[in-house]
Amino acid sequence: MLNRMKDAVDAQLRDQQAGFRKDRLSTDQIATLQIIVEQSVEWNSSLYINFIDYEKAFDSVDRRTLWKLFRHHGVPEKIVNIIRNSYDGLQCKVMHVGQLTDAFPVRRGVRQGCLLSPFLFLLVVNWIMKTSTSEGKHGTKWTAQNQLHDLDFADDLALLSHTHEQMQMKTASVTAVSASVASTYTKGKPRSSNTTPRTAIQSLLMAKLWKM
Repeated sequence: MLNRMKDAVDAQLRDQQAGFRKDRLSTDQIATLQIIVEQSVEWNSSLYINFIDYEKAFDSVDRRTLWKLFRHHGVPEKIVNIIRNSYDGLQCKVMHVGQLTDAFPVRRGVRQGCLLSPFLFLLVVNWIMKTSTSEGKHGTKWTAQNQLHDLDFADDLALLSHTHEQMQMKTASVTAVSASVASTYTKGKPRSSNTTPRTAIQSLLMAKLWKM
């Protein structure tokens, strides 16, 4: 089932997302980010990077949004119904002081430990970032025709901009779209390559790599 979903969806996902995808690695994202930082230093160009890490990522997903995204990406209706039915009536118990509580309904989030869950969450993150950057502004120049707005690995995002004002606008946009699907994140502090030594930025990137 997971492979069938990936076959239907993967080609529609943003190139900036490398998490839970075949032949894509976090090390590729780190290398790209290092190149961007080094070019910024070499060209004496301002660069702001805001690292975002979603809190309790799997627990925060709005399932109604997820079902809509399935259909939007052309996932076969039979698969959508199977997954949706598996979540209907889902209940949970909590161990407290050595005893289980009564069962209570769980209406939000995807299952922890399920093979499908990482890919389900990826659909939500992809939609958040696609919507947030739909105007095509406030990124960094990557090619003569294209801007690079972010580099992502699952729920770890690195937003990119040339000015502090642009970064504030981009972060606000990501925050608003995330809130619409009930996803919250740990807010990072934008860092500027003009004021941060290259070695410090490289150390920061490596720290993110180990976290991933």
